[in-house]
Amino acid sequence: MLGLLLLQVLASCLCLGHSEVVKSFETSCPQFFFREIPPNEALEPQKPAWICQRYKNQYYFATLYDRKMRIPVYSAYIYQPGPGKRPKTWLVEPQLIGPAYPKTMEKEWTLLNRYNVSLEKLSQSQAILHDYKNLTGLNRGHLNPNGHHDDYSSRMATFTLTNIVPQDEKLNGGAWNNYEQQTMIRRTQGCTITYVVVGAVPGNNYIAKGRVNKPSHLWSAACCVVDNNYIKAWAVIAENDKNEVQLLTLGELEDTLTELYGRGQVSLFDSDCPRD
Repeated sequence: MLGLLLLQVLASCLCLGHSEVVKSFETSCPQFFFREIPPNEALEPQKPAWICQRYKNQYYFATLYDRKMRIPVYSAYIYQPGPGKRPKTWLVEPQLIGPAYPKTMEKEWTLLNRYNVSLEKLSQSQAILHDYKNLTGLNRGHLNPNGHHDDYSSRMATFTLTNIVPQDEKLNGGAWNNYEQQTMIRRTQGCTITYVVVGAVPGNNYIAKGRVNKPSHLWSAACCVVDNNYIKAWAVIAENDKNEVQLLTLGELEDTLTELYGRGQVSLFDSDCPRD
C-alpha cells in the first residue's frame, strides 16, 4: 500500500515536472504525431526549441521553433474543427527565456509585470508583439489555425507568437484560408483522425529590423486514418508572396522540402502514411 502511494506521488511529481520547452517530442507530447513519430532531423534549424504547447496545464499541439529566425519551423496538431469565437489575446512562451519561468504560455504583460522580465530579455528569446506592428502587405499567419479546433481553450492556445509567421496578407486571407477552411473539410471526409503538420521555409527577408524572418514558403501535410486498413495523405505548398496554393502528394511535398531546406531527405510522417 505504501509502495503504491509512493508511486502515485512520484507520478504526480513527474507530471508537474513536464516543462513546456522539452528535449524531444517522442517523450513529452508524441500524441500529436501519426504513430507518435515526428518529422525527421532534416527540418531542424541551427538553434531549435521543441515546445509542447501548453495552455491552462494541458498540451494542445507541438511546435519546433527556430530561436535564431524567431519563427516556428512547424506546428503539429490533430484536426478537430468546430464552431467558436476567434480569440483576440496573443501569448508568448516563457520557457524560451529559461526553465525557471512558467510552463504554460502567458501574456507579455504577465511576464513583464508579474515575473519582472524585461522586454529586452523576452525579445532575445522569441518574437514579441512589437515585431508585428505596422506591417505592410503582411500579417500574423497561424501555422496551426484556431479554426481547426473545437473549443475555446484549444483555439486560445494557437494564439501564441511561437505559432506565427509573417505571412503575405492576400495569401493568408485568400488561397491559404480556402485550403484551411474548405479543402480540409472535403479531404477529411471519412477520416476517424487526421494528423497535420504545417511549416514555414525560412526566406531571405526579415521584418522588425532583421529580428523576425519572413518565410519564402508555407506548407501543410495531413495524414488521415480512415480505418485499420486505409490511410490517406495529401499536402500543399505556397510561395509567401503569391495568392496561390499548390496541391501535392505527401511524397512530392517531402521532395520539394528536401530541396528547399537542403539538409537531407525530409520525412514528415511515419512510413505507413502513403507518399503517392
